[in-house]
Amino acid sequence: MTERPNGLTYAQAGVDIDAGNALVDAIKPLAKATRRAGAEASLGGFGALFDLKAAGYDDPLLVTTTDGVGTKLKIAIETGLHDTVGIDLVAMCVNDLLAQGAEPLMFLDYLATSKLDVEVATRVIAGIAEGCKLAGAALVGGETAEMPGIYAGADYDLAGFSVGAVDRNRVLPRMDDQGAGDLLIGLASSGPHSNGYSLIRKIVERSGLAWDAPAPFAEGQTLAEALMVPTRIYARSLTPLIKAGQVKGLAHITGGGLTENTPRMCPDHLVPRIDRDSWTPGPVFQWLQEAGGVELDEMHRTFNMGIGMVFSVEPDMAEIVMNQLRLMGETPVVLGDLAPA
Repeated sequence: MTERPNGLTYAQAGVDIDAGNALVDAIKPLAKATRRAGAEASLGGFGALFDLKAAGYDDPLLVTTTDGVGTKLKIAIETGLHDTVGIDLVAMCVNDLLAQGAEPLMFLDYLATSKLDVEVATRVIAGIAEGCKLAGAALVGGETAEMPGIYAGADYDLAGFSVGAVDRNRVLPRMDDQGAGDLLIGLASSGPHSNGYSLIRKIVERSGLAWDAPAPFAEGQTLAEALMVPTRIYARSLTPLIKAGQVKGLAHITGGGLTENTPRMCPDHLVPRIDRDSWTPGPVFQWLQEAGGVELDEMHRTFNMGIGMVFSVEPDMAEIVMNQLRLMGETPVVLGDLAPA
């Protein structure tokens, strides 16, 4: 075949296959470090296998979730703070698995950008690997896409996909087991987690503060650093309680806050009754409310207000469960109870 003069290449179209291969080589040891029973976590195949029997399940159901990081990524892109958004990505997926009673087993990621920056992508995926270790999940694969014309400049986006398993008799919520008087226990968040960042960025813009300005609510941190604290992963604390049958219902507090997420774990004949005075939201929420002039109800509908997880337990089990959580480093608080609808 005669070669055509001035023939185009994929690289000239904006897609660098060599950069993609370099990224795979860079992240192989990161994925390998997330190995767990049932998964070898090796990269390079067209799919990933998982041995549920090796993971110790007798009558398992698979649970899948998917999520992203949202516009929190804009702060990472504008400030160069790329190291923890991967933890956010894992957390937003695996915390949803917990709400179904599932133990996180596997995780896959998708990173899309205009032009692949291997150094930035490696930092992002290192965060994903760290999140997987915190969750006890194996990072078994992913996809990186260069799409010039879809994304511009240094922009990138992330999507995550998680797979978990739960034995059939431990699926949450246990609607038939919940009753009036069951107590609601909350676990602290690390801040806004990965929700409400479109509003946060508007508030920062209104405040006139630069990203590198000292955070008004966090001593020793810049505003960007304080707002980029990653989403907490609750798998190590909650999985033992779920497997022991001590949790009846569980809600991951994401967009919509306590107001909209807590009712999702309740049967129709019960409603969550939460006392807003039972805990004190962190300083970041007070600053956001004041700097943005945000109404209190809007704050509670947008942000988690310092509570990342809520679950229901039998009243006579509450202190036992809370002591177990304290041993895990948590600071649980009784938020309220379930009441007749």
